[in-house]
Amino acid sequence: MAEARQAVSCRSSLTADGAEVELSAPVLQEIYLSGLRSWKRHLWRFWNDVVTGVFPASPSSWLFLFSAIQLAWLLQLDPSLGLMEKIKELLPDWGGGHHCLRGALAAALFASCLWGALIFTLHLALRLLLSYHGWLLEAHGAMSSPTKTWLALVRIFSGRHPMLFSYQRSLPRQPVPSVQDTVRKYLESVRPVLSDEDFDWTAVLAQEFLKLQASLLQWYLRLKSWWASNYVSDWWEEFVYLRSRNSLMVNSNYYLMDFLYVTPTPLQAARAGNAVHALLLYRHRLNRQEIPPFQKIFNTTRVPGVDKDYIRHLQDSRHVAVFHRGRFFRVGTHSPAGLLSPRALEQQFQRILDDPSPACPHEEHLAALTAAPRSMWAQVRTSVRTRAAEALEAVEGAAFFVSLDSEPGGLTRENPAASLDAYAHALLAGQGHDRWFDKSFTLIVFSNGKLGLSVEHSWADCPISGHMWEFTLATECFQLGYSADGHCKGRPDPTLPPPQRLQWDLPDQIHPSISLALSAARTLSGSIDCHVFPFSHFGKSFIRRCHLSSDSFIQMALQLAHFRDRGQFCLTYESAMTRLFLEGRTETVRCCTREACDFVRAMEDKEKTDPQCLALFRTAVDKHQALLKAAMTGQGADRHLFALYIVSRFLHLQSPFLAQVHSEQWHLSTSQVPVQQMHLFDFHNYPDYVSSGGGFGPADDHGYGVSYIFMGDDRITFHISSRKSSTKTDSHRLGQHIENALLDVASLFQAGRSPKRRFRGSGETDSGPRCGILSSQIVDDSKVPTAPSSL
Repeated sequence: MAEARQAVSCRSSLTADGAEVELSAPVLQEIYLSGLRSWKRHLWRFWNDVVTGVFPASPSSWLFLFSAIQLAWLLQLDPSLGLMEKIKELLPDWGGGHHCLRGALAAALFASCLWGALIFTLHLALRLLLSYHGWLLEAHGAMSSPTKTWLALVRIFSGRHPMLFSYQRSLPRQPVPSVQDTVRKYLESVRPVLSDEDFDWTAVLAQEFLKLQASLLQWYLRLKSWWASNYVSDWWEEFVYLRSRNSLMVNSNYYLMDFLYVTPTPLQAARAGNAVHALLLYRHRLNRQEIPPFQKIFNTTRVPGVDKDYIRHLQDSRHVAVFHRGRFFRVGTHSPAGLLSPRALEQQFQRILDDPSPACPHEEHLAALTAAPRSMWAQVRTSVRTRAAEALEAVEGAAFFVSLDSEPGGLTRENPAASLDAYAHALLAGQGHDRWFDKSFTLIVFSNGKLGLSVEHSWADCPISGHMWEFTLATECFQLGYSADGHCKGRPDPTLPPPQRLQWDLPDQIHPSISLALSAARTLSGSIDCHVFPFSHFGKSFIRRCHLSSDSFIQMALQLAHFRDRGQFCLTYESAMTRLFLEGRTETVRCCTREACDFVRAMEDKEKTDPQCLALFRTAVDKHQALLKAAMTGQGADRHLFALYIVSRFLHLQSPFLAQVHSEQWHLSTSQVPVQQMHLFDFHNYPDYVSSGGGFGPADDHGYGVSYIFMGDDRITFHISSRKSSTKTDSHRLGQHIENALLDVASLFQAGRSPKRRFRGSGETDSGPRCGILSSQIVDDSKVPTAPSSL
């Protein structure tokens, strides 16, 4: 997602003076520190397992084993084959009367050793099983006998109720690919976008790199892969995110949207109350290790530094920070009895909405500093922390940030297209001063009850926050629900103290910095062109009937659309997850392949027949699937090249090849927002009750950012961004090209196609295709929809 732009800016961040001094440290020392950080995380997780239940057995299982051994001992059976007698002999002799105590201690020690040995054996067996990736490489819909056997063994060894970190220590380490294979894959990926002369020069640089530097750099990476948990992820987090000095707004953050066509309640405070309560329920399940995402979702802030930022994560936080009309509030989320009810939280948010007090001077625009370049914010933050430490701690130490916007958001009947674009822009950038971009995420509640998230990118990737967002929408709408008048269910609590207004004693010398940051944030916000459109002619069900990967289908259509938009091919970035490995994050799929280019050229060639185009399309899809599976199994090229580049900088080795690799621009950055928890939604009976996905800024000033989500079986929503300042891009123009490309590709699979390759979907009439947004699909905000009883 937004990581593509950060990856491009990585090279410039390494040339800054401060970063150059940092990289003067010996590479062996850096590898040692990487391993040390990994082992600290392992120890923390081990301790957490001791407190919450050790995988794959809980304390109750130890008690059961101990009881069984004691029972056998009372029945004069010795399951230890004499080991407990040996242990008793080694225990101190406390005199008469303590024989039974020594026996119990011996049984406890033997039970502990046996229990630990079983845990270690299961852990080792599961790690070996999870190292098998053959299932991923098999044809869609087919499952070999080895894979069936593997799946059965995984279910046996993983236990019935695995918890959050159940598989963490059992995941294999991400492999370091062969450097020769990586260079070959890279050259193959750039061949379609380079001229013959440029490609020949790049190939010469690659051969020199393989001959002179590759083996040395590769040796250091293999050393790190043996010592640290992951050979690339910590460097990716540090150099791509934390060392970047650019503004977080647009450049790094991304957004997630609410339901597209329904709003459960038009009451802003009520929607905020249920949403905050649902988010905190999610955190409660996270703390109990009952769900499988990431630990830094809550209580996390990215703290700015002059040379690099750092991530601050608290174990717990019992309040949220709230912004409304330029004022900051601290809202407690718990009482002595536990988590506040949704109705009590609604009451607190309504008190903030009803508070007539004005913002203090410069308080209204203070948050613009979090959208400023990081070095500038780091310097100003020192003054803010000195004079307003309590208020700053209330914001940075909050579970998350809540922005109660004064304007409505979401889809409107009067101007559906423009309202969706404005909705996306508000979530991505806002007004430049109404989001605290340092927080792990900001919950945005609009005045008409619409919701959204703005997410900081460094702590985790989109599938993590997407998992949380799915849970939140399903829980607040279908489980918590609303009363007939739109309020949260339950009764207010008049004994609750009102929210605490935060006081900012801001020194005069930072006022110019706030004004400067606000001006830059508004300029950046105004430069972004966002376009969101639901494509409703067909969706995943049609693609499934074509026996194709839905993601590959969309990616090939994007290649066709971009070529029609720009008249040329470009490097295309698609983010793929590497969570099959310990502490894995992402890998790049380079979607602009030779096969994709052949297909696009055929579609634009009037001499090519539909069967010829279809054959080339299937070949391009197969190639994309192979690249995607290679990326997911740790055999991608980009993260390996990135790590090689970082080692070369530590060693002060100049590599023209690696420098060229990391100076490339991604003119098309793409990502699919996955729907991960299908059981939470009923797409057949309630197709509108699903998140409409999210988006991010373009990776290049003359490029596009494209995100898409499959909303049920028959709808796809696209989120497109670009720079208004660029004369080469137009988000709405690309959107039209995407719609036409999808229709043209789909027509290849239609019997009796017209010469114009026009796809006639379920929503097309004789007068032409229907618009992507139908006014009849917009639910009246004044009505509270009934939650599906089955959910």
